[in-house]
Amino acid sequence: MTEPETSSRPALRRLGSLGTLWPFVRRHRGLFSAWLVALAVSSTATLSLPPAVKQMIDHGFTGGGQINRAFALLLLVAIVMALATAARFFFVSLLGEKVVADLRGQLYAHLITLGAGFHDRNRSGELVSRLTADSELLRSVIGSTMSVALRSSVTVVGSLVMLFVTSPRLAAWSLLGIPLAVLPIILGARRLRAISRDSQDRIADANSLAAETLGAVRTVQAHAREPYEQGRFNHALKDAIGAARRRIRAQSLVTASAILLVFGAIVGVLWLGAHDVIAGRLSAGTLGQFVLYALIGGGSVGALAEVWNELQRASGGMGRISELLQEDVEIRAPSAPQALPAPLRGEIRFDDVVFHYPQRPDTAALDHFNLHVRHGETVALVGPSGAGKSTVLQLLLRFHDPRNGSISVDGLDLRQLDPAALRAELALVPQQPTLFAASARDNIRYGRLDATDAEVEEAARAAEADDFLRALPEGYDSELGERGARLSGGQQQRIAIARALLKDAPILLLDEATSALDAQSERAVQQALERLMAGRTTLVIAHRLATILKADRIVVMDHGRIIAQGTHQQLLAEGGLYADLAKLQFID
Repeated sequence: MTEPETSSRPALRRLGSLGTLWPFVRRHRGLFSAWLVALAVSSTATLSLPPAVKQMIDHGFTGGGQINRAFALLLLVAIVMALATAARFFFVSLLGEKVVADLRGQLYAHLITLGAGFHDRNRSGELVSRLTADSELLRSVIGSTMSVALRSSVTVVGSLVMLFVTSPRLAAWSLLGIPLAVLPIILGARRLRAISRDSQDRIADANSLAAETLGAVRTVQAHAREPYEQGRFNHALKDAIGAARRRIRAQSLVTASAILLVFGAIVGVLWLGAHDVIAGRLSAGTLGQFVLYALIGGGSVGALAEVWNELQRASGGMGRISELLQEDVEIRAPSAPQALPAPLRGEIRFDDVVFHYPQRPDTAALDHFNLHVRHGETVALVGPSGAGKSTVLQLLLRFHDPRNGSISVDGLDLRQLDPAALRAELALVPQQPTLFAASARDNIRYGRLDATDAEVEEAARAAEADDFLRALPEGYDSELGERGARLSGGQQQRIAIARALLKDAPILLLDEATSALDAQSERAVQQALERLMAGRTTLVIAHRLATILKADRIVVMDHGRIIAQGTHQQLLAEGGLYADLAKLQFID
């Protein structure tokens, strides 16, 4: 086996990642077929051009009707070639747009189903880069590169056949240029793909840094770190440009080498052809036809060199996308999920649960944790930071599965349920609410998409959000900005509470739900929450003990275990951690 063959195999295998595009192309068979037809017509017209030129040279200057027929034939070929080329461009460009849109849609749908562990490990900016920058490379592959590759392949083969038909002797000599042109492509393929992958990674790093910094722009400005962040971003851009320079240099060398070798061979062959014309062994028209076929074939080989470069670059992007598409969904519904009872009572059990976060495999977030929450009971979880309180809610939402033990709702193990069906029965008010760059009405309606405007406004009134929402320039239809930037922290939290009120789920999860409210709003919202909690199972995480004095039971946690539980008065009488926390917050 020769060294070039050995070197080409890994490159071809890596290009196989582009084969995963075929299912997306196959969805649009009509466009694909129309493109192939247009491609066949345009390639045939291109290969028909040299004979038309031969007729013009040999017979177009003899006078009479010959000249009219020769030029009419040449014009007809040009018209067909122009129309077919335009049709080919239209069909393949539209095909590229649709395929990339389908690919982006499937990738996005897959990303939002991946578990919390995956999103904890990966930066959102890098994922967005793969969704945008990498898929843009594939748009170029389908909308342009694929068309050029197939067209060039057809014209190379067609030109080669016609070169032998025109002059077998000259064609045999011209074959020597083909291995010379292919050699630099094969030798440069491995390095080119590695450089292309590195270039895409550096672009993703810059995009991720920009997304992270812009998302925390207030923190940046509050610390007067604009010059520092600008320096970091410029450094990331410099790395990206450096990687791009290496990629472009490699592409340029491969392309230049291929074109130089091909056209050098063509010049040598034409030198032989000129001597044949002088010796009378070849007509001028035949040599002109051979020249055109040689130029068409040589240009197509050069185009294939550039196409190879682009395919290497795109295969790197598709490889990154394929890695995401192949990422396993950690939390998935069983093949035959059990149905939740209707209505759901909301009885919750944690039985000997052990859980470690993937980022901290040696530290148990919950350590043989046992908790039974009865139907309609309000249980408050308190304890120092890192005690495992938020982990209880995350496991109940089934963002993760425990390593050992089981979690059940109404006697049904969560792992036997469809996560979407389970989460539909849970209403969460997080400590740091997430608002979307949409209207206030749409942000509240996120709790229940089929809610009427009247129901949305009723939920806002119950959450003490109606007054400040009506004071906005467009009322409930006012855009809140990215992450609710137009609202204060307390106002954002009241929107999140209104969202949970609207959802009206049988199990309510409150993670410091009133932490960002002023004293007046807190009293009003606490009253609304108390009305909402009536008849519902509620788990409350609270650092401010004043908000949980009326809880049916207070569970004190530390290092992933329950160390005490009871009412406020019972826990004060027992002393210990809860009594210490109470002394810090209450003044006797």
